[in-house]
Amino acid sequence: MADIIFYTNPRSRGATARWMLEEVGAPYEQVLLDYGTTMKAPDYLAINPMGKVPAIVHKGRVVTECAAVCAYLADAFPEAGLAPPPPERAAYYRWLFFAAGPLESAVMDHYRKIVPVGQEAAMSGYGSWEATVAALEGATRQSEWIAGDRFTATDVYAGSQVDWLLQFGMVRDRPGLEAYVERLRARPAYQRAKAIDAELSAAPAA
Repeated sequence: MADIIFYTNPRSRGATARWMLEEVGAPYEQVLLDYGTTMKAPDYLAINPMGKVPAIVHKGRVVTECAAVCAYLADAFPEAGLAPPPPERAAYYRWLFFAAGPLESAVMDHYRKIVPVGQEAAMSGYGSWEATVAALEGATRQSEWIAGDRFTATDVYAGSQVDWLLQFGMVRDRPGLEAYVERLRARPAYQRAKAIDAELSAAPAA
């Protein structure tokens, strides 16, 4: 039996956690959940009271929240080289939390056509959509990967969001972001994860 149990749905943020699992290369047991049924069932709510995916259980330890899953796996499997040494983690943490906070909020507001103005913009964690995208593209232009010259868990998490934005046409004419996503999509682990979720999404419901 695998040490990792992975709770997911192929049409969810679980796709990001699966990519991270594929980058780590550790075997995992997959548990597929449905929205509104098994995702809200008591046995899963005991794992994640939010009734959301992804979640992992690694040797009895529960980790929820996608960014936390990525960071945890990078630390739990150091041989994969997906986290810099602690003294070199400034940019790694900076952009990981940027993606989990300001970027996530900005993306969801932009998708729902919510535009904070005045005091709302001042109070929001990201200020404006334009400023958030510009900051993100600036990070991808400074080096090959978002936190420097090495690929890390931050690229899995932040990169998944950039990939989603480009896939659905939410950003255009951003050469830095487009080149960054091309590098992400060339990774074998990315391709394996996408193929698995695509197959699951295409399968008829049981």
